Amino acid sequence: MNKGISGGQKRRLTTGEMIIGPIRALFLDEISNGLDNSTTFEIVTCLEQSAHITDSTILVSLLQPAPETFNLFDDIILMAERKIVYQGHSSNVLEFFEHCGFKCPPRKGVADFLKEVDSKKDQAQYWHHRHLPYSYVSVDMFIDEFKEFHVGQKLDDRLSRPLNKSECHKILCRSAYTH
Repeated sequence: MNKGISGGQKRRLTTGEMIIGPIRALFLDEISNGLDNSTTFEIVTCLEQSAHITDSTILVSLLQPAPETFNLFDDIILMAERKIVYQGHSSNVLEFFEHCGFKCPPRKGVADFLKEVDSKKDQAQYWHHRHLPYSYVSVDMFIDEFKEFHVGQKLDDRLSRPLNKSECHKILCRSAYTH
């Protein structure tokens, strides 16, 4: 008669156990495996609320989030071929790829676009400079473009400054909302 709990319930319980306690940073890898979109959305919504309430940072990796789940994230770290292609606020990610010559169609989910724009097989369909010939943009070329993009330059500037230990607490508090 004891059937236990479902996979979704087990995932919620495990995530809840990880959140309990005074955390400053939480790293979650592939929390949506085996879950439906609505359960993933519920979990990420709870994580978002927890991050804001506790002033903590939560880094979550998801392979194919639904648009409503993707929209919950403040910042995006897009990786391809084990390299960081983009790291910054989610509101700038489409601007970056437009800067590189690629545009997300109006009815396409941003997460799906990001999954395909660096693919040799899928990339050409997003090329929007019709007056210029298309040629494949590699991951390394995107990385070089990101270094020149205003978000990449701002990130590089912040990372190149020496750490002022008297400012550490203030920096942590300001960075607490990057999850």
